[in-house]
Amino acid sequence: MRQCKTPKSTVLTPAEETIVVAFRQKTLLPLDNVLGCLRDTIPNLSRSALHRCLQRHGISRLPVEETKEQRKRFKTYEIGYVHIDSCELRHADGKLVMFLAIDRVSKFTYVEFHDSVGKMEGSAFLKNVVEVFPYRIHIVLTDNGMAFADLPKNRDRPTTRWLGPHIFDRVCIEHGIEHRLTKPYHPWTNGQAERMNRTIKDATVKVYHYDDLESLKAHVLAFVTAYNFAKHLKALRWRTPYQVICETWTQAPSIFKIDPHQLIPGPHT
Repeated sequence: MRQCKTPKSTVLTPAEETIVVAFRQKTLLPLDNVLGCLRDTIPNLSRSALHRCLQRHGISRLPVEETKEQRKRFKTYEIGYVHIDSCELRHADGKLVMFLAIDRVSKFTYVEFHDSVGKMEGSAFLKNVVEVFPYRIHIVLTDNGMAFADLPKNRDRPTTRWLGPHIFDRVCIEHGIEHRLTKPYHPWTNGQAERMNRTIKDATVKVYHYDDLESLKAHVLAFVTAYNFAKHLKALRWRTPYQVICETWTQAPSIFKIDPHQLIPGPHT
């Protein structure tokens, strides 16, 4: 009499299956989220192999209470809606001001370092952002800092009206960009830029010691490059920012200034 064999994976090792099962039971994440989180740990893991593994162990369906949870959907925007912010990076030799721009849709990120956070630095940064991004920017969101706007209490004064718009706004006008400001004293409404600032700090200054400021700058720039071209993000359905940009280019090439494939960093970048 033939004995029934216990089903087993032809792709995953027993140890890898144990990891998958434990991760699913602990996190109760949907299948695609589990795939995204474990892709680097288990290189051979495919969506179909993951699904079969979960079925074998009777955990292919999430508990009803988990699937019933409704999440608020944010308004969708077109690519070219950029959040801009600044923060300080501290080092034994001093501190750096890091200006950061991140696209709300593609998550493509650009950073620069400056010695101070004044209006000239803010406007110069915006000019470089317009130059670096391969597509047209139509909206910029900033806080009410002096690098980006006049203080709310000074905006209606005769002197301000006589001098004209803030220099950051002049750059926006020059490039046909709508400048939006967060509600005064509510900086968290610029959350995407705030979170990216925190992500960069957590990956650099909070865990590493640098011999000098140049080493710190080099590491931050390397991290941002890896984020743009190699980081698979849950918010982008496990694509990289670069992949999203290239897909958008095939669908709407008219909004692009250059072929985004030219952005790929070379071996000496």
